Amino acid sequence: MSENLQDHASSALVSVGAVKLENGETLNNVVVYVEWVGDLLRHREQAILLCHALTGDAHAFDTAEKPGWWGPLIGAGRALDTERHVVLCMNVLGGCSGTTGPLSMCDTTGQPYAGQFPEITIRDMVRVQYLALCALGITRLYAVLGGSMGGMQALEWACSYPSFVLHAVVLAAPLVFSAIAIGYNAVMRQAIERDPAFHQGDYGRYGVIPKDGLTVARMLGMITYRTASLFEERFGRSISDSGMLEVERYLVYHGEKLVSRFDANSYLRLLTAMDGHHLGRDRGTLADAFARITARVTLVGIQDDLLYPPDSIRLAACAAREAGVDAVYKEITSVYGHDAFLLEFEQLDEIFRDALARAVPRNTIAR
Repeated sequence: MSENLQDHASSALVSVGAVKLENGETLNNVVVYVEWVGDLLRHREQAILLCHALTGDAHAFDTAEKPGWWGPLIGAGRALDTERHVVLCMNVLGGCSGTTGPLSMCDTTGQPYAGQFPEITIRDMVRVQYLALCALGITRLYAVLGGSMGGMQALEWACSYPSFVLHAVVLAAPLVFSAIAIGYNAVMRQAIERDPAFHQGDYGRYGVIPKDGLTVARMLGMITYRTASLFEERFGRSISDSGMLEVERYLVYHGEKLVSRFDANSYLRLLTAMDGHHLGRDRGTLADAFARITARVTLVGIQDDLLYPPDSIRLAACAAREAGVDAVYKEITSVYGHDAFLLEFEQLDEIFRDALARAVPRNTIAR
């Protein structure tokens, strides 16, 4: 475990009031759960925002109670240096770890939103994060970083708030969510919604959860997050003591583990948000979207990523450069596939240090 940061770590539930969503609906009394480490007041113009992936949360750094998902990268003198920056992470809008989502109480009914929680977009998530940062007194992001769904947020940050962001590090995330990725999400969605315990998302009223559907959804997800070579090397055709194939036992374990910590309605809303991800949507072309970006952008592909192949990320970096973005491409070599952005800490350390050391214009001014 990396350095214990709990002595100078903080958390807060930040109220951002009413938020109008892209679909026209308004969410009232929105709150955002934020964790941070470092001096919030002293480094408010040198803040680093970390954006989590689909089933992640705001706990990115290590504490005595719990390791963080990027813990080894955060701390004094580390790639995300808490002596020079305040490092923040928020649970996303629609999530189930503190920020307003399906488990939250609806002010008009006095009951949890459950399946009635409105559809949201990646841009809605970023808008809420921006409002939370403003409420905390953050006046500029030195960098925004994220992988997978977090990378989609980082892209949207650079495009939606160009004068607010100096660096964007985007790992294993596309410019446009692909048809095959939408297909995987569709199967996961069907697994949950076809569970008899789902009750059109109102399962809480019946005192049940669609655990079988969420388990199967996570099992499929785990297949897409890894590689065939890793599965072959680790499991092959081995059979466990229970008589189950080891690969099946592994998938069932991870599926059931998610059920204990994640809400099915949140899972569905976040899948839909990813399905709609398109950097150029309502902005003209992708080139028009790129034209908005002033941040230094580092796009990171991962070897054998089944969801977002590295060639597509490399082409995205080329397209960004052609449109005038100061963009570079990096690649992680790993047997782990998509999830390497959560596992290959030595390579991540080097990528983050290089990305955050890139020069920025002297006349960059934060709004």
